[in-house]
Amino acid sequence: MRFGSYTVSEQVFYQTRKSFAIVNIRPILPGHVLVCPIRPVERFSQLNPEEVADLFQAVHSVSRAIETYYGAQALNISIQDGPLAGQSIAHVHCHIIPRRLHDLPNVDDVYKLLDENNFTGAYKLVKERSREQFTGPDNDQRVNRTPEDMKDEATRLKQYIVSHIDPTI
Repeated sequence: MRFGSYTVSEQVFYQTRKSFAIVNIRPILPGHVLVCPIRPVERFSQLNPEEVADLFQAVHSVSRAIETYYGAQALNISIQDGPLAGQSIAHVHCHIIPRRLHDLPNVDDVYKLLDENNFTGAYKLVKERSREQFTGPDNDQRVNRTPEDMKDEATRLKQYIVSHIDPTI
């Protein structure tokens, strides 16, 4: 399985005929995953209607699993459609980010963190505005996860989805 130019087969934890979900190499918050069409296209408008329907059905199923698995109180679901929208990989993908009270200083700070073109500056702004309750990761401490860590998380999530959400995958 490919995500842009990357092989991500071991990070896949959910797959349909036209979509797949992977764990994120640099999650903004724990449980931050991506749902992608199998066919690699850069822009959402390049997907055909069947791919759009399948992608959003996959987002629906994965979001249910992520919310319960990570004990989230809410989710951010976002597509950055093209480089000027902050898309860092030229392959359509939908971010699903589980949210909890006080995980970031401000609820909307997640959008600044998603902006890969200004990621460092945005995170410094978030850090400066931090409150005592802030429990999210410090960007300086965020490092790429190992392939083994991502494979382990993908395995756990797949098992959870099969047993709690969709036994047909």
